[in-house]
Amino acid sequence: MKAEPTIEDLKNTLKNSGVRPTRQRVTVYESILVKRDHPTADEIFTRARKKLPSISFATVYNCLETLTQSSLVKQVVFDRSSARYCPNLSPHAHFKCTESGRIFDLEIDESLVDSIKQSLPDHYSSDNFELTFTGSFNPSN
Repeated sequence: MKAEPTIEDLKNTLKNSGVRPTRQRVTVYESILVKRDHPTADEIFTRARKKLPSISFATVYNCLETLTQSSLVKQVVFDRSSARYCPNLSPHAHFKCTESGRIFDLEIDESLVDSIKQSLPDHYSSDNFELTFTGSFNPSN
């Protein structure tokens, strides 16, 4: 399991990619890390404005694109809903509760990841996979 990402990870990864770790990018990244709830761009914008009131939505969106392209966050999309952002870069699945709308990370054992990869046809390889579940919380099970 990969360690939790930090602001230093952000700065180092961006520098290694030839991208400056600007105050806006750091603020957007911190806004994702502060609460592990898979926020939308709108939610990240609201959080970022608390720390950096002059930041625009366009800047937040551009920062999210940079963070995604630099592999610092994953973009998670369920059906036709707004994209959400996840800083957990280890192999995992997502569960979306249809009642609350909340999204949770589900750990996946490496043997399951290997098994999933083995289902690919010959001569195909995977750089990434997405596994999502939707349903409701049922405490009686």
